[in-house]
Formats: sequence, C-alpha cells, structure tokens
Amino acid sequence: MTRKSDPRALRTKAMLKKVVISLLQTGTSVEKLTIQQVATAAGLNRTTFYLHYEDIQALVSSLMKEILAEIDTKIAKIIELEGLSRQERLEQLLDYLHTQRHYLFVLFQTEQFESQLFNAMKTIISIRRDQLETPTANSFVDIDIKTASLVGIIMWWLKAGLQYSSAYIAAEIEKMYR
Repeated sequence: MTRKSDPRALRTKAMLKKVVISLLQTGTSVEKLTIQQVATAAGLNRTTFYLHYEDIQALVSSLMKEILAEIDTKIAKIIELEGLSRQERLEQLLDYLHTQRHYLFVLFQTEQFESQLFNAMKTIISIRRDQLETPTANSFVDIDIKTASLVGIIMWWLKAGLQYSSAYIAAEIEKMYR
C-alpha cells in the first residue's frame, strides 16, 4: 500500500485541512498560520505535519486544488445538463457555491484562488458564447469583462448578499447579459 492510499495518511491529511479551514474561519490569515499552530490544533506533532506537507503553503495549495477540482467537476456537470435554461444552470451553480461557501471564504484570502475561480467562470462564459445560435451585440462584450463581473457578483453574494436567493441572483445576472 502506498503512502498516498494509506487510510491513516488520508485521515491525517483530511484532519490537517479541516484544522486549517477552521483556523482561517476564525480570522487567522494564511500568512500568520504556523505549522506548530496547525499541528497542535490537529492533536499532532510537527513531524507528522512534515510527513505530509512541506509547509503551510503546500497544505493550503493542496486544499485549494481539491476544492477547485470539485468546482470544475460540478461546472462540467451543470454545463452538460440538457433541458435547462442558462438561468437555471447558473442557479444550480450558485446553489452549489452556496453549499461550499465556508471553504470559499477561506480560499478568497488567497490571490491564487480568485484567479483560478476567474478561469473556471471564463470557461462557462466561453461555452455559453459558443452555444449561442445567433450572436447578439451584447454577446461580443469581452469575455474577461463578463467574467470579472460574474466573479465579483458571486463573491459579493457569498460574502454579503445571501439575503437574496440564488434564483434571484441568477435572474439578475441573466438580465445583465441579455
């Protein structure tokens, strides 16, 4: 059995990631996290931490890749759904992001995450543009501009606008892009 598939190693990594998320949610910034702090909160020693990760940044990077892979998978599934309007697909994406918001809040602290979320949303917009049968004048607005506004709206909604439903936000976004 390799180290990567060892159930104990998987549990330890999951525990370390959970502790990092918990610490970040309580207000500790990524830059202020220490290996000792994470190991102690997980009930482990520093040596155990180093068996799995080189440093805090490696742990945060691994966590970010995991969450982004999940988001990419969900986006791909939503794009493939047939029989749903673009607005309904967007609403499903927003619902999914809402369920993942605790992880996303943590990742919003890293600059890399915002750029990777930007790239994921850009893919959606590009696919949507390719699916348009008859392009309109608005469909030619630069993809980067649309993506930046979409990411901004999503980040605002998750941080401060949850009093609005995903259906309402999806409808408002759809109006903007008509």
